[in-house]
Amino acid sequence: MEKILIVDDDLSLLKILKMRLEVEKYRVIGVSNGADALTAVNDDSFDLAIIDYQLKDENGVELMESLKKISPELQVIILTAYGTIKKAVSAMKKGAHSYLTKPFEDSELIHHVKGCLEKTQLKREVGELRTMVSKKYGFENIIAKDEKMKAVLKEIVQAGDTDSNILIEGESGTGKELVAKSIHVTSNRKHGPFLAINCAAIPESLFESELFGFKKGAFTGAVKNKKGLLEQAGKGTFFFDEISEISISIQAKLLRVLQENEFYPLGGDEKIKFEARIIAATNRNLLGEVSKGNFREDLYYRIHVIPILLPPLRERRDSIPLLAQSFLNEFRQQMKKDVDKFSSAAMEKLISAPWPGNVRELKNVVEYCVAMSSNPVISKDLIMMDLPEYVRDELKPFKEAKLAFEKKYIIQLLELTNGNVSRAAKLAGKYRADFYDLMKKCGLKAEDFRDAV
Repeated sequence: MEKILIVDDDLSLLKILKMRLEVEKYRVIGVSNGADALTAVNDDSFDLAIIDYQLKDENGVELMESLKKISPELQVIILTAYGTIKKAVSAMKKGAHSYLTKPFEDSELIHHVKGCLEKTQLKREVGELRTMVSKKYGFENIIAKDEKMKAVLKEIVQAGDTDSNILIEGESGTGKELVAKSIHVTSNRKHGPFLAINCAAIPESLFESELFGFKKGAFTGAVKNKKGLLEQAGKGTFFFDEISEISISIQAKLLRVLQENEFYPLGGDEKIKFEARIIAATNRNLLGEVSKGNFREDLYYRIHVIPILLPPLRERRDSIPLLAQSFLNEFRQQMKKDVDKFSSAAMEKLISAPWPGNVRELKNVVEYCVAMSSNPVISKDLIMMDLPEYVRDELKPFKEAKLAFEKKYIIQLLELTNGNVSRAAKLAGKYRADFYDLMKKCGLKAEDFRDAV
């Protein structure tokens, strides 16, 4: 619900304006002087201020400029008498959205207010979208050459078309927040905010006030009103990262929000509507936490409408060459270094590593390699990993295992180069003719990898 501040020393007009706007379901605060207006904007956030041009012993335009120093995004409508229209136009040049000439009709007032608030909302959405686009939270950031992640991508696309709550499960470092943001930017809520909270990072004593917000005086230290994250989410998406870390008492309060779609800020007596979509994530077996009594079963089923399970990196090794090369390209641009590729031995080590930290760990390793490399090709020795290499459950004879590895490795190179044999051979450190011999031995054809998705 948008909040409007009215500043007018004509108490009768102030009362009428307040009543007219409250009928339209706006939250309205009315004050009669500049000092009270400054206090109100200091204590709370407003979407719009309606200010009389000529206040008693004060200038409305100067007050507008003072208010905008506190809240630069605040939109302002100036009320003016007929004889001061030129001054009102001048006020628009100084930052006012528009002006209304007294007397005015109810319809004219509402038209100006709605136009002003729509502009505020549009500016907010554009800013949020620019932020999202600049961070590139889209499907192009999710590398899915392996079958498991391709299946996950299909689930993400389908989930984005719905309005249902989503639970993303996966080990730490598998990219749960990236998936949540990708769902948001492809959903019908993409023009709204994407707000995230790391439930493990906020002390329990602060969690409730962060989530629900509070009113001035609600507790010691609450010197002014503060909007909670649930209110700030509007009609966008609210992401609870590591939701399993929420205490049982907060779980009960969150459940009530999801059941009733409304809540009270701390110390407040006016309900706030909750309209955002919930996406939650956890690195634990949440159903297991339910059976242990650590997580409420009713809340679990509220958020577990659409489950998405992200596989660990050790189960999607086909994607490691692409992920590693993508990170290499990202870091070499950031660091402005002439580092082009991994040696074949380095790539083998990356592919065979256990990756307990998943994609996040791989990214950190690649960043280190780019930073420390003094050559265009990253050597095996640069990959600083103290962990044992991956061992298959079922050991094969050496010759069979060698052929299987060669085939898988060549497939990955051909996928990476889109079937370009010269580039693939170069990445492998092989002559083109020798690489063709390896392809023939493995029964592979370059054309099968061209224009592959």
